[in-house]
Amino acid sequence: MMSICGVLLVDKKRILSKLAELDGYLHELEEISPKSYRVYKTSIEKRRACERLLHISIECVLDICSILASELKLGLPSTQEDLFERLESSHIISSQVMSNLKKMRSFRNIIVRRYGIVNDELVYKILKNNLGDFLDFKKEISEFLEKED
Repeated sequence: MMSICGVLLVDKKRILSKLAELDGYLHELEEISPKSYRVYKTSIEKRRACERLLHISIECVLDICSILASELKLGLPSTQEDLFERLESSHIISSQVMSNLKKMRSFRNIIVRRYGIVNDELVYKILKNNLGDFLDFKKEISEFLEKED
């Protein structure tokens, strides 16, 4: 990692690779996402595939956040919420994206740790209404990387 005039240059190749990985997962989600809740509910394969793709998409986002915090020396966050807050206070992400990331992390914990039964209606709603949150995150990270050039 190099520094020019006190501005750290982040490992853009790693971040861009993770953004490309995220693109792939989002594309797969669009391809397999059922058109109706009835189809989603009756297909265990669709449900589990969508849950898994949402999970690994969120993991990609978390990886990118961790890379940025580490490369920019934002300090060691005590929690993932703290990580998001550090990125927001450093003007890397907006408060809206920070809020979305907190919701993503909570949803990820439900899927991974099975805190309670996974609510199929919630997962389907996220598939249909919230994939744009990933795009908002990608846009803000890409804009930050462009400023670092």
